[in-house]
Amino acid sequence: MSTTSTLHQILLQPTDVLFFRDGRPMAGSLAGHTAGWPLPNVTNHALHAALHRAGFDGLHGHDHHRYDRTRVTDARKFGSVLTAGPFPVRIEGVSPSAVRWFFPRPKDAQLNGSVAVTMRPVRSIPHAQDDPWIGSSLPEPLAYAAANTEPPSKEAGGEPWISAAAYTKYLCSDSGSIDPATGPHFLRDSDLADIEQTIGITIEPDTGTTGHGEAAGLIYSAHYLRLREEFRLGLFAEALDKIGGDPDNKRDLIALLLRDSPLRIVVGGQQRLCTAHCSEATQPLPFPKGLHAATEFLELPNRKCAVKWVLLTPALWPEIPAQKKDGSPQNSHPGGWLPNWVRLDWDAETRQSRPSEDNGRVLLTAGPGVRKSERKGGSAGSPISARLVAAIVPKPIPITGWALVVPDPRTDGSNAKSPFREAGAKSTHLAVPAGAVYYFEAESPGEAAKLARALNWHGDTDGGEIRNRRSTLLGEKGFGLGVCGTWKAYGEA
Repeated sequence: MSTTSTLHQILLQPTDVLFFRDGRPMAGSLAGHTAGWPLPNVTNHALHAALHRAGFDGLHGHDHHRYDRTRVTDARKFGSVLTAGPFPVRIEGVSPSAVRWFFPRPKDAQLNGSVAVTMRPVRSIPHAQDDPWIGSSLPEPLAYAAANTEPPSKEAGGEPWISAAAYTKYLCSDSGSIDPATGPHFLRDSDLADIEQTIGITIEPDTGTTGHGEAAGLIYSAHYLRLREEFRLGLFAEALDKIGGDPDNKRDLIALLLRDSPLRIVVGGQQRLCTAHCSEATQPLPFPKGLHAATEFLELPNRKCAVKWVLLTPALWPEIPAQKKDGSPQNSHPGGWLPNWVRLDWDAETRQSRPSEDNGRVLLTAGPGVRKSERKGGSAGSPISARLVAAIVPKPIPITGWALVVPDPRTDGSNAKSPFREAGAKSTHLAVPAGAVYYFEAESPGEAAKLARALNWHGDTDGGEIRNRRSTLLGEKGFGLGVCGTWKAYGEA
């Protein structure tokens, strides 16, 4: 994203209860998890829909690769839309800057009212490649388990939302203490919104009626999110559309869409409306800033440097098969909880990992990757000497959607047009939720700084732009934003 006024802060104020559902069943007593905090793709799709409804002329089209491996030219619009969010925002004044942003709690800080680190990697457990430990069930390439430094408690977990100031304290200190007089820094879900439940009657999609056909006698239970008066859904968005396909001549579509702000747009399901208040993005952005200087990362007893990466938003790392669509071979990868940019010798047929000295090695580079350098005509960046050694990954969250019938503008010999995508549910992906923590060992302080530069959402800048989205899928929708800190092993002072 650019640091100029083309980056916009958008605060969404619901005018009614909101409805957000995922891919889980929704029938009878099953509510389908319809009142959780919306995922990044929800607000991104809301902006896309609003841009389509705006009826702009002369839009730049983007090519679309079909499932049958053919390519459709200029089939998609608004491919330049980039978003980050939504996060809970508390209004604390009339000025656009008088707001407080909140972010998901890291999973290694589990105390109420604190951001003190309570989960640490246990380095005393040897890696299976060096000295197999019969009691270990760690998957490749993990070397250390994470252990709790606190005694067992029924109140484990802590408040799910912490302020940007508290997050910065978490990244820079082990104590976790923060002055409560400076404002609210810890929120539970009930502090943000109320959950309302209703019973509905299923509507038959073909006829739009109830009580007939497939919808006869079917009811469902739904939960709705009623945001409290002082809270908003906060996100940042940018959409620079090429005029006449000229990359040096662009127009700001977000500014054109929200120039008469506030504007009502549909967000989530059931045509629920929000009022969008748009303003120029503050500099720097109000997101937590990760560590990035070589001197900020602790040295471990094995002389490696400790770097941890914490997700601010969910991330999607899909399974990579052993063959491409054209049949040519490629390096397979299990995906799932393991980032695709972490090396793992994986057998796609047996679905088992093979021991290798390269397992866990970070595949990111300090600079452009090979494909980008080939596309831009430059040289590729140097490898980063770092390895993934531990992780705290909560249960996955399902990501899905619904596709409409979109006509294919490509014509065949008979000049007939056919749909390139059938209506129906999109493929369901399982995403790593925000708050997940990944621990790395870098070979030197310089390599630790390179890794942080590649993983921090802001790189090594002061936070004026979003540079890195480390999700293989849906990065443009705000997935894969994270910040870097450092870590100590269990039992070390």
